[in-house]
Amino acid sequence: METDTYLTIKAFSQGVYKDKGSRFIAYAYPVSSTDEIKIILEDVRKEYHDARHHCFAYMLGQDRQTWRVSDDGEPSGTAGRPILGQINSFGLTNILIIVTRYFGGKLLGISGLINAYRSAAEAAIINGEIIEKVIRDFFELRFPYSSMSDVMKIIKDEGLAQSEQRFDQTCRLIVSFKHSSRERIINLFSRVEGLICSYSTTI
Repeated sequence: METDTYLTIKAFSQGVYKDKGSRFIAYAYPVSSTDEIKIILEDVRKEYHDARHHCFAYMLGQDRQTWRVSDDGEPSGTAGRPILGQINSFGLTNILIIVTRYFGGKLLGISGLINAYRSAAEAAIINGEIIEKVIRDFFELRFPYSSMSDVMKIIKDEGLAQSEQRFDQTCRLIVSFKHSSRERIINLFSRVEGLICSYSTTI
């Protein structure tokens, strides 16, 4: 069933796990696109260029269907998947977690690596703040001044948020509402004489 909300982290957070001299430093970022993720990965690799590995996992989208993991040279399945596992355990999306490893000279083994990457990722999430975000649709309304009272009545009755108002002979404003209300509210506006309702990228 479609929902209007999803869980993510409010801001950047960090966690650390140590084992046998190795340090696993996890960086968690709220993100919204793969382009943003690429920039963050490049920045982390440059800043911590002396580290042996920069493993990561990310999850994008309300439906949590866009994701990727990377072991970055660690044995297959020992880093990216455990990081993603923590993202899934907390039910998060629009999040990137990078775990930078500084090798301590002693091998940890497969189970040791899995535990280290999982624990570092978990620490970064716990040290941050998980928030619930509401998915909203934004629409631009254009209408004659004569239709002002009808438009404002719908906005008031439905409790719609509004911005970028301009009232002239032709009036323009941006309204936003929960995604699940989209069809019903657009139907209400379609009954207003002379009103043009179009999707807006304004956020």
